[in-house]
Amino acid sequence: MLDIGRIHRREYELDVGRTKGESRSGRAPAGGGTKKTQSKQAAAGNSRRPAAGKPAARTVEPVVIAEAPGRIHFLGEHGDPFAGLYLSAAIDRWIKVAVSARKDNSLRFYAADLGERKRTTLINLKYKREDRWANYIKVAIPIFAEMGFPVKGLNFTVSGDIPQQIGLASSSAIEVAAAVALRGLFHAKINDRELVKRLSMAHLAFFEEDPNPADYLIGLSARSNQLLLVDELSLTVTKIKSPFSRCKIILMDSRVPRFGVDTELAVRREKLRAGLEMLAQGREGASFREFATMDIMDSMGHFPEEIRRRSLHVVQEIRRVLDAEDYLIRADLPGFSRLVFHSHESLRDLYEVSCPEIDWMVKRA
Repeated sequence: MLDIGRIHRREYELDVGRTKGESRSGRAPAGGGTKKTQSKQAAAGNSRRPAAGKPAARTVEPVVIAEAPGRIHFLGEHGDPFAGLYLSAAIDRWIKVAVSARKDNSLRFYAADLGERKRTTLINLKYKREDRWANYIKVAIPIFAEMGFPVKGLNFTVSGDIPQQIGLASSSAIEVAAAVALRGLFHAKINDRELVKRLSMAHLAFFEEDPNPADYLIGLSARSNQLLLVDELSLTVTKIKSPFSRCKIILMDSRVPRFGVDTELAVRREKLRAGLEMLAQGREGASFREFATMDIMDSMGHFPEEIRRRSLHVVQEIRRVLDAEDYLIRADLPGFSRLVFHSHESLRDLYEVSCPEIDWMVKRA
């Protein structure tokens, strides 16, 4: 059971180059602890001039530290796979990535929580099953190499407390934190929207699987006491003031193993692709969003039953996301709660991705 408390996001951290052994306000040199700052970027500091007759202290390379939160989707989790629309929020669990330059061409990765180390070079940068968590850091590196920055040797350290493999986007958080840290290290003039585009393309090329741009947007856009209406089609985020400031939101893990989930979800996406083609009558570039304001029950009467149910869920889920914005702005928590319950019923009956354990918890919520 995870109590996320008030939804918030911290600003990025940045450490600066210092002489060995020097720290500021408890900030340690490279590889050590850090202290929060209010700025997203800071210039590298100058080394202190040594006293006469004393040898100069060895300088330490600048260390840039960025962190990205986990996330939850209140609505839209299994919506339009081609133009996702989500009502989401960040949670107060984080992935932190620190990066500094090396003088050689080695790429070194260290997971502080696991005590594991990985290494490679830029020329050998590729997916390796045995590298697990390090693969998600690797994704961000080609972005800056392709932009012409002098990517050579780099040290990465990662740590965090986002629970893994339960749908809280811990992997995407590693990608976002790594990309933002590198953006700070190279002082790259690239905005969040462009970073999301490049990170999505890099993920597709590296893993040969669809990326999660909505997760990237959430990691970059989340703020304290805000919910996010995330439009994956336009890569935009609408911030909504949270009406839950006096509430606690509890995330519960059913502990049901997720064996075979990816295969089943792939089958459902194929059914959605067929349903959208039938609704749009073969028109290219269509999305389920176009039909969210229509009464499509009659037009779907001739659809195969499985395709009809899957498609109906997506169209109705888009409507729920749009309606939720109005309920939240008016702080109508009972109305918003009904939408969330209806979403679960649809996931259970139409999209068929629930299970008895989750149904039991929802019934007693």
